[in-house]
Amino acid sequence: MFRGNHPTRVDEKGRLKLPAEFKRRVDEVYGPLFYITSMDGKRAQIYPLKEWEEIEQSLKKMSPMDPVRRKFQDVTNFYGQMAEMDAQGRLLIPQKLREMAKVTGDVEVLGSQTLLEVVNSEVFTSMMTKATGAVELTDEDLSSFAGKTNET
Repeated sequence: MFRGNHPTRVDEKGRLKLPAEFKRRVDEVYGPLFYITSMDGKRAQIYPLKEWEEIEQSLKKMSPMDPVRRKFQDVTNFYGQMAEMDAQGRLLIPQKLREMAKVTGDVEVLGSQTLLEVVNSEVFTSMMTKATGAVELTDEDLSSFAGKTNET
């Protein structure tokens, strides 16, 4: 399980060095192969190959003609590429995705259970910061979360 936020950088060659905590988990559970893609072009999503293959198995249950399946595959293939972590723990973010999501320079690497998400630090902070200057969950956010997880 990937958790938390680890600010880091994507270097001038487009390589992201996995933060140590995430790299430990990758080494223990997953190995060096990844599928890097995006669902919206706003953030890079780094799937250990084992996790991406589970998504592919789910897709096999759908008709190849299903428009939802086709769009999902079109978008994830448009942004996506296989990647192998090098000996220094770096992954090359696909160029098209780096440009669209602006994941160059300072980035946030967010643990999202079975994948890592990489976002531009400035854009992400601006999006998350409320008028009060704080990053917070509102009562409405919490109520919605509780309703969707069946908690009261």
